[in-house]
Amino acid sequence: MSLWVTFKSLAIFFGPLVIPRAYAYYQSQRTAATRHGLTPRPLPIRAYYGLVFLGAVSVFFALQALLRVPENVFTQTNSRLQIPADVLFNRLATIHPLSPADEALRARFVNLESRLLYLKYGPSVMADCVFCTSERSDMFFVYALPALVAPHLVNILAIAMATSPLLAGPWTLRWRNPTVLASILIAMVDLYNVQAYNHKANARALRLGDLDMFHWRANTLRLLRLVLVNTVLGTLMYLTATNRAFVEAPPAAVRVEAVNKSLATVIAKVNAVGILKNTVSRNSQLRDHANTYWTSEARVTQQLMEEREVVDSVNDALENNRIDVSAVTRSAHQYATNILNPWLAEAEQKAKGRKVEKSAA
Repeated sequence: MSLWVTFKSLAIFFGPLVIPRAYAYYQSQRTAATRHGLTPRPLPIRAYYGLVFLGAVSVFFALQALLRVPENVFTQTNSRLQIPADVLFNRLATIHPLSPADEALRARFVNLESRLLYLKYGPSVMADCVFCTSERSDMFFVYALPALVAPHLVNILAIAMATSPLLAGPWTLRWRNPTVLASILIAMVDLYNVQAYNHKANARALRLGDLDMFHWRANTLRLLRLVLVNTVLGTLMYLTATNRAFVEAPPAAVRVEAVNKSLATVIAKVNAVGILKNTVSRNSQLRDHANTYWTSEARVTQQLMEEREVVDSVNDALENNRIDVSAVTRSAHQYATNILNPWLAEAEQKAKGRKVEKSAA
């Protein structure tokens, strides 16, 4: 209850500060693609491969968390923590034949401390650690450390592979370092929770329902946290690869290359138009067709402009100021100036050059 009260107090205090900034950041990321001139696109095939790989790892962890649950002798036999070891394992023997691990646990359950450590570290650590004793409980943590770290290391390796440019392309690489750092932080918190857990709190539990099955709960939450991390990473990878959010401006070299390609395309089209006009001008038949077209086009346009309805519409637009003639004139003049100025400047320079040559001669 106190934790909930603390959370409410923090939410009331920081909510008005954090929520508007978070919403503004979200909106800026949504419009980032538009600002950089990018549009949403289908998911690239390489990013799809990375997402499939990450999804497969997440499904594996989820199945491990939900299906591969270590046996708990207390819940399996519906027994209290204080039950004698012989009675406990006799009950277990009626459910399934005792394995060597069960026999090792029977030898361990000589005192209450061993049972409390069993609830903290699980059956495999208690049965397999030959140098651990209940008098030195920290040795159980040392023995359990590889098993605790292994899922985190596997997930970090999976993240590195899923965000690799070779597998998923260059769009997802930016999320590798933040996700790996978050995974390392989660691993450190997980290890701290296991090490700092007070296993002696279960000593006061008199009924099975009062026991805190820490190992089984922590193992499930550990794997589900990894699934959550991978889900968040997959979402970020998808949004980035499809230009839907978290878009960064392309490097300057890439933008220059894109502009050069666009200019090359425009120049090629202009050259094609020039070649076409040159061909039409040199061929008498095509030239006659072109002259006939433009002559008839001018005649048709003149006839249309002389029709009564068109004349009335133009006069009405001019009288009611629906057409700003001066603005249209300025725009046309500016357009013509922008086109002719480079040619006029070049012609002027050539003329000056000829004058200089003549004067020198």
